[in-house]
Amino acid sequence: MVKVAILGYGVVGSGVAEVLANHLESIAKRAKEEIRIKYILDIRDFPDSPFADRFTKSFDQIVNDPEVQVVAEVMGGLDPAFDYVKRCLLAGKSVVTSNKELVAAKGAELLKIAQEKNVNFLFEASVGGGIPIIRPISQCLAANDVIEIAGILNGTTNFILTKMIREQMSFEDALALAQKLGYAERNPAADIEGHDACRKICILSSLAYGKHVYPEQVHTEGITKITLQDVEYAASWGGVIKLIGQVKKLDDGRIDVVVAPMFIEENSQLANVDDVFNGILVRGDATGDVVFYGKGAGKLPTASAVVADIIDCVKHFKARKYLYWEDGAEQYVLPYEDSVVSMYIRGHAQDVDAAAEKAGDLFGKIRRLYRDGADEQEFAFVTTQEMKVREIQEKVEALQKSGVSVDSMIRVSDL
Repeated sequence: MVKVAILGYGVVGSGVAEVLANHLESIAKRAKEEIRIKYILDIRDFPDSPFADRFTKSFDQIVNDPEVQVVAEVMGGLDPAFDYVKRCLLAGKSVVTSNKELVAAKGAELLKIAQEKNVNFLFEASVGGGIPIIRPISQCLAANDVIEIAGILNGTTNFILTKMIREQMSFEDALALAQKLGYAERNPAADIEGHDACRKICILSSLAYGKHVYPEQVHTEGITKITLQDVEYAASWGGVIKLIGQVKKLDDGRIDVVVAPMFIEENSQLANVDDVFNGILVRGDATGDVVFYGKGAGKLPTASAVVADIIDCVKHFKARKYLYWEDGAEQYVLPYEDSVVSMYIRGHAQDVDAAAEKAGDLFGKIRRLYRDGADEQEFAFVTTQEMKVREIQEKVEALQKSGVSVDSMIRVSDL
């Protein structure tokens, strides 16, 4: 029998306990061992819980108990989660987590400790909730050189954009609906400003290319500036707007990584990933494009991934799974301004035809876009010639000096 502890009894923690208890026999068959919960750590009391006799407020009781061989950290955040996970690994206990913030910020350090102590640190649930993605990249696609990863990594922002696209809701109304339905937190900043997607693309980048990518290295934009005008222009262009986390391996060994809203062509495999669903595209040199799709969050989907990692730990007590990346470096990530892209630009001018002609002079060939209901001073276009972001910014400044007010800029993807 294997004894485990759960750190945190929130949405995911209670789901992990529920899955372990309700699937006791089938889990035992898969793990070749019976898995029992010995402790649940939480500062709150749950006298009506079916696990009431297993609650503790003392982390020391868990870390000092040699019977506990696997710990599931589902508290979230860095403090005290980082300290608790580090101490568990140092004590020779395997750890599984759904904590994307922890893995994105401290993954390299914790994986190194796990390697030194010959235990496992697994985090399938940290990206995509119940969607399997960590294991496929590290195992199933191991024979490939991963050329690129791009995905819709946040269900809240995807729900909001879907409502804006399908029902012409304003951003504010779609956010309010997401909060009402429980898809968005009362403080939704981590989602709508892109931080959640940033942490996930950091984890995927680190895993795919073997060096840690820190969130502060990644240029991150959210969806707070997206308007219904932009949505309509995207449709006129032949696509939709999605918040995308994307990483590409460059020929010089560096990576180009970004989180930003992007125009996606309607025939892209990611264009029809709607509502709270996530879609992650992995482009391998041998497999081509492989897409992973499903609900990226939720109590039981995420708990399912956590429990799968617990089973994996139990099966690999004496044969540690190889999951590792090195610490990163400052020069490893391409500066955002050097990224080569096309851009959608929307603005206002007294004479839109003259403004469009000026834009053509600056950017080379452009494609003008049109929408019903636009006022006479509004115009929009897409640059058809790719160039560095810094060049685009310089040309936009020149456009503004000619009397054009630039209201919106969104990357155009090649996915």
